[in-house]
Amino acid sequence: MRLEDAARLTHADWISKAEETRARAETPLFIGGQFVDAARGGSFDNISPVDGRLINRCAAGTGEDIDRAVAIARASFDSGEWSRLAPRRRMEVMFRWAELIEEHAAELALMDTIDIGKPITDMIRVDMPQVIECVRFFAESIDKVLGSLTATETDVLSTVLREPMGVVACISPWNYPLLMAIWKIAPSLAAGNSTILKPAEQSPMSSYRVAELFVEAGGPPGALQVVNGLGEAAGQALGRHMDVDKISFTGSTEVGKLLLGYAGQSNMKRVSLECGGKGPHIFCDDLPDDLFDRAVRTAIDGVFFNMGQVCSAGSRLIIHDRIHDRFLERFAELGRTAYVCGDPLDPSVNLGPLIDHGSQARVLGMIERARSDGAQVVFGGSAPQGALARGAYVEPTLLAGVGQDDFIARQEVFGPVAAAIRVRDDDEAIEVANNSNYGLQGGVWTDNFRRAHRYVRELHCGTLFVNSFEEGDMTQPFGGFKESGNAKDKCFDSLLAYMNAKAAWFRLN
Repeated sequence: MRLEDAARLTHADWISKAEETRARAETPLFIGGQFVDAARGGSFDNISPVDGRLINRCAAGTGEDIDRAVAIARASFDSGEWSRLAPRRRMEVMFRWAELIEEHAAELALMDTIDIGKPITDMIRVDMPQVIECVRFFAESIDKVLGSLTATETDVLSTVLREPMGVVACISPWNYPLLMAIWKIAPSLAAGNSTILKPAEQSPMSSYRVAELFVEAGGPPGALQVVNGLGEAAGQALGRHMDVDKISFTGSTEVGKLLLGYAGQSNMKRVSLECGGKGPHIFCDDLPDDLFDRAVRTAIDGVFFNMGQVCSAGSRLIIHDRIHDRFLERFAELGRTAYVCGDPLDPSVNLGPLIDHGSQARVLGMIERARSDGAQVVFGGSAPQGALARGAYVEPTLLAGVGQDDFIARQEVFGPVAAAIRVRDDDEAIEVANNSNYGLQGGVWTDNFRRAHRYVRELHCGTLFVNSFEEGDMTQPFGGFKESGNAKDKCFDSLLAYMNAKAAWFRLN
């Protein structure tokens, strides 16, 4: 079912489809174009964060499964069935893949909603359109990759060629299960690599289906494989493998550092990291009324969307003193009711549960610590009761009176929690914004271009939005600085990052 048809389904329709999907939901490994059990026969439970029900049992891949997948990927790469396929042929497969994803968009959307509790409306309106756009963007990019001739002496021809790297391992997170996986596997495949995806163990279903669709589109079975498993087993095996040429990872900073170590302990494979964030969202005191109201509404979305489980969330509200009280008053007025907790299969619901009860307990504990540090809970701050009590829900929360060195201001919450920090002027706003180990994304709202330009130059983050937040398209690099990582996703440069540059020097005389 395509997106336009899925958008017309009711709550009852989605409940019925979810039950059908759960009934046939199996998550084995996808190796060599076949669904197979883990070599050691291990598995683990996939539990719904909505109601604690068992969704399915997932095959738990280990080092033996990784070895098998890598061997098939290497053989596929060396055969040239994908790596040396003519660019236009590779484009045809990728475009057909995008068509199949679009045809099965409702099915894929539902899988992610069942796995992690993401509202189905968000999947239909946000995630799936971007998934399809991403595959098409990189398909279009395949024959735009150019080598070069360097300027040198008359009797020499000096060339630079772009070639696929070989075997690439992609490790994707659970907060955007299919979208983040596609951000990685689409450019890797477009570059001609044989690619192994390890999805987060909390959200495996859509990854297997989209890999199956790749083979259906004409992709070689060894070019895309999926090996689910726990990070300490399957993830570590990929990181340490001597025949993996690159790791592309999105997830926590702690695991990113481990992968850097594994690369150094093995074959010095290239490691691309997109890790955590603690985004500064700055509001200057020169906003006219129309821009002020838009800034507040955008701030609410910037921290509560996707249950706040977004590494680039604008979770630190840095507000100039002159508008601080008015801003928080308007934020509270709109924010209390902007996001409604409920069944994520209900199209009217825009706030589902957190990924699990452990995350719920951690976020609620951080709110309590903020209280003890002197912050005031303006609204929210607890878990909803009644029918939602079994789920891992946390109410949208606004904290005021937060200091820049408070725990809540420095640690990534990964939940729907906004921390408001009052500042005197631009100098203090910049100081507070840069007082972080992270440097992923930020935003600034001002009616003064020179002021905005100063923020762009002085804030230490990979992306800065001016009078907007979380906008952009496939031409925009996504990635940060410092402990937020070292890579760029979602742009043409990310395709080149899955390729090697080879120099050749021809002596002609």
